[in-house]
Amino acid sequence: MRRPINDLPEYRSRVRGCLLGGALGDALGAPVEFDSLGEIRRQYGPAGLTEPAPDRRGRVGLITDDTQMTLFTVEGLIRGENATAVRRAYLRWLDTQQHPSPPPADGGIRTGRLREQRWLYSQRAPGNACLSGLRHREAVAPTRFGEPGPVNPASKGCGTVMRSAPFGLRARSARHAFELAAECAQVTHGHPTGYLAAGAFAAIVHFLMTDLTTDDSATLAQAVRRAMDLLSAYPSHEETTGALRAAVSLAAEGVPNPERIESLGGAWIAEEALAIAVYCALVNPEPGDIRQALLLAVNHSGDSDSTGAVCGNLLGALHGETALPGDWLVHLEGRDAITELADDFAARSAGGHEATGDWLTKYPED
Repeated sequence: MRRPINDLPEYRSRVRGCLLGGALGDALGAPVEFDSLGEIRRQYGPAGLTEPAPDRRGRVGLITDDTQMTLFTVEGLIRGENATAVRRAYLRWLDTQQHPSPPPADGGIRTGRLREQRWLYSQRAPGNACLSGLRHREAVAPTRFGEPGPVNPASKGCGTVMRSAPFGLRARSARHAFELAAECAQVTHGHPTGYLAAGAFAAIVHFLMTDLTTDDSATLAQAVRRAMDLLSAYPSHEETTGALRAAVSLAAEGVPNPERIESLGGAWIAEEALAIAVYCALVNPEPGDIRQALLLAVNHSGDSDSTGAVCGNLLGALHGETALPGDWLVHLEGRDAITELADDFAARSAGGHEATGDWLTKYPED
């Protein structure tokens, strides 16, 4: 039986579950991200990928830019729950893509502990819109929801969705989670569908974290429905709403398989990535189904690491850390750092941290 979210150990477990689950799905999908379904089956057999596999570097468990940016989203929210703090955190991520090791601290953007993690200084196929959007010299004000944003106004790549789970982990309301995620998505992607899909994802995570029903299938389905209801109030919601409706309908149609997934698209764009991840979670909603859900989420011809990451975020938030496959976690890059960040986020959210010198060194306020 799921305990109330104000139970700190339970909350911490589910924050850990969300971040570690997303990282697991990301690392699982990374070796096949650019492969067609046919290529995946030729390499791994008729069932496709059935366990974590070495990537092109020959290593198992390496995360990609999806997890990198998610971690900096968390750091930004710890340091200040607003778009300015999150953008500054994304600029620290940009450093990891432009330098071989941490550049010297400068008392401005280049502060805090996360940027000092050397394992993050690796390019893992970062999205072009994420890079170009952050290279704007100055922050620009977001547009009204439903209108093209000022940065990359035609871009709706899945880079908005794959980094946005943390907005739903701590928010005053589902609307607050939605709007902050959508506003921060506009830092790099201006297409309304791109930022509204990020908002819808954050709202789903929020509902998963606050719904106290004990039926996991009902909880997940209800969270998706409630997020769709919220989404429908925003102009230009139609593409994201249509993609989620397709995922919900497909989940009711029978035995899942990769061909069904591919009917939802390739996941290179935001609403498709969200729909595929939601579908894979809906058809595998129980704690014992997480392996199957993540494998389903990555065995297709599209953006496998992003759909794996988003699916892992959803089911990790729903079930908590203990439901994640321990034998997969052993190989996960950065596991200890991700866990520490999750615990700091949970403590900050519960008001349980002390403003010690060490805390302020890790998370100086922006």
